[in-house]
Amino acid sequence: MERLHYQPIKQFRVSGGSCEVIDAWSLARVTLASPAIEVMTDLRRIPAATIDQDVSLAETNHSMILRGVRLLFVTDANKRVAGIVTANDLLGEKPAQVARARMMRHEELTARDIMVPTDEMDAVSLVDVLRAEVGHVVATLKACGRQHALVVEDGPDGVRAVRGIFSASQIARQMGIPLQTAEVARTFAEIEAAIAN
Repeated sequence: MERLHYQPIKQFRVSGGSCEVIDAWSLARVTLASPAIEVMTDLRRIPAATIDQDVSLAETNHSMILRGVRLLFVTDANKRVAGIVTANDLLGEKPAQVARARMMRHEELTARDIMVPTDEMDAVSLVDVLRAEVGHVVATLKACGRQHALVVEDGPDGVRAVRGIFSASQIARQMGIPLQTAEVARTFAEIEAAIAN
């Protein structure tokens, strides 16, 4: 077997003036007519943020803050996706409602108690995403009234896997729309207002 010999990449000194850091969002500016794939968080490139289903709500919230995300995949003992939990699920009325219904203390609740289980999750196919535009994604998120949508693909072995995520707040940032809130209805109102101008 032939050994490959790699040559080092040519280097140079950064001198003679300033050097700036590129703003990631300035490169990713999109419009409603841009390909939808441009606003999808691709889980083949960015590791999925996961949490075990038996973790407390306080730990779940702390994990979201540390990772800078508003959605976590909830996994079971076999590391398979059992559901998702969003910041809205975690910080809204849902925990109090579940605690009352089950006659539990808030501190006893886990991610499993407030997650949206996989059999209740809506998703879109990667095949459809590859033919769609950003406007289609915005319409989909608005129609389901959620901040996030999952993108799934079927593997060659027939196993369905989550390939990506759409986030209303990320889409707004990539469109250059400053968001005042994370509330779903307002996010879409701000996107529509910016589009109308």
